[in-house]
Amino acid sequence: MKRILFLSIILLSFSCAENYDRYKDVTASEKAYGIIPKPSNLTKNLGVFALDENVVINSSASLENEADYLVGILGVVEELSADDILNNSEGQHLIELKISDEVSEEEGYVLEVGYDKITIKGKTSTGIFYGIETLRQLITKQTVDGEEMFVVPATKIEDAPRFAYRGMMLDTGRYFYDVAFVKQFIDLIALHKMNIFHWHLTEDQGWRIEIKKYPKLTEVGAWRNGTEIGQTPGTESDNKKHGGFYTQEQIKEVIEYAKKKHITIIPEIDMPGHNGAAIASYPFLSCFPEEKTPMNENIISEATKELMANGTKKVVQESWGIKTDVLCAGKESTYTFYENVLSEVIDLFPSEYIHIGGDECRKDNWKRCPNCQKKIADDDLEGENGLQSHFINHMEKFVNSKGKRIIGWDEILEGGLAPNATVMSWRGLTGGIEAAKQGHPVIISPREPCYFDYYQDKNFASEPLAIGGRGPNTVKDVYMFDPLPKELSSNEQKHIWGVQANLWTEYISTPDYAEYMLLPRMTAISEVAWSSPNASEDYQEFLQRLDRFKGIYDKMELNYAKHVFE
Repeated sequence: MKRILFLSIILLSFSCAENYDRYKDVTASEKAYGIIPKPSNLTKNLGVFALDENVVINSSASLENEADYLVGILGVVEELSADDILNNSEGQHLIELKISDEVSEEEGYVLEVGYDKITIKGKTSTGIFYGIETLRQLITKQTVDGEEMFVVPATKIEDAPRFAYRGMMLDTGRYFYDVAFVKQFIDLIALHKMNIFHWHLTEDQGWRIEIKKYPKLTEVGAWRNGTEIGQTPGTESDNKKHGGFYTQEQIKEVIEYAKKKHITIIPEIDMPGHNGAAIASYPFLSCFPEEKTPMNENIISEATKELMANGTKKVVQESWGIKTDVLCAGKESTYTFYENVLSEVIDLFPSEYIHIGGDECRKDNWKRCPNCQKKIADDDLEGENGLQSHFINHMEKFVNSKGKRIIGWDEILEGGLAPNATVMSWRGLTGGIEAAKQGHPVIISPREPCYFDYYQDKNFASEPLAIGGRGPNTVKDVYMFDPLPKELSSNEQKHIWGVQANLWTEYISTPDYAEYMLLPRMTAISEVAWSSPNASEDYQEFLQRLDRFKGIYDKMELNYAKHVFE
């Protein structure tokens, strides 16, 4: 996916003495006001603001990042440098960025466009940034007095998000995506006024984050020798080595990039399940280090067969699904290992939250593991579910001791919820409802319709391979979804922190493939997360706005799904 600017402005031959009165009675196209996500309040006014060579951006030093971002959107060409636009006292046509107490919401903004001036006000720089994203969508090409030019329709928009947490998850554990694509994923989050990047970094099939204390996690765990072909249980191995990982310096680079887009990165280090890559790197983490990694025999790669024939017991998984070889929760060495891992992760990521997974942990090995059974007996735990709760509680206390908090998938409710945990509800809404009733923060992320690895059209045969038998999660399904469960009282609904959509990548191996599965469903979920519930009542009206919004997809050369446009 190439990152190109939304707009390349054709500079017009206006003098500094341009009379902008000629634009005050121009009627803008009705389509120009079609913003996604839909603003809280939008007033259409007569007139347009012409984007010409006399435009100047005026802002305080504290908004330098946002001003620079706007310069990029306006498509500076060689005849007009950033110095010409930023704080140029000779400029006649002003775009003003301004921190203002008139805006009450932390992420809210007011955008006022007149024929002679544009003002973006926000309580914070984040609100200013979102106002710029809205301005980006308002820019349209229009003929005025026989001349074709880029203009912004006159309007006043007062806007703020519905939910504080508006997230997107990218699974880089199954397939590794390079830093360039991760940044482009962040660009998409910013474009949609979302604010959380949930970065899934560890899996059975790959460990993607450098941990200096445990180098084998990336020397061994970041690579698999093959991948199953077809849907699980697969037909054969492709026998292609796949892998990669992010160095800590690369992660710092990505964090800084996201910060400039007002996006928080929440890393996920999954535990105690989904840890085949870690176990292959350090077999003592398993309940049974001397037992071979259970694998689907028909899809083991030739390289791995040779390794196992020569005595290697633990290998990185090459097929999808839920595995039985999980972390041993009965050995203190496991807890120490993951405390050390989390220490490095916490030092890297400034986010208040660390996601520790907690999902799909099969208890088969725990039931026959002497260490796990001894831990259950010694600590008077309620069976294997109690052991999982003990594990999560232990890790939460450690994370809390470092000044951070945990998020976990809704399985962390099993055996009793850790006292300060936030629950991400994915198996429907039940877990979220239970957690909210207990007073815990909840992120709503049910697989129907928030899993974007599901098919997005009823005709599975015409679609790229997706998770078997799942879906469709159509654009309409996503758009019409309300994250506030009706089973909760108004007070209980206050515990719903926000909503998130997830791109799991078992079958999604390339950026083009990822783009196809993301868009336009990501655009639909952005409006669910941002706009008031009344905004989602008219799906056909959303499609009209989406038809214009896809112009941004085209400018960015994104490989989006075309179903709703056909």
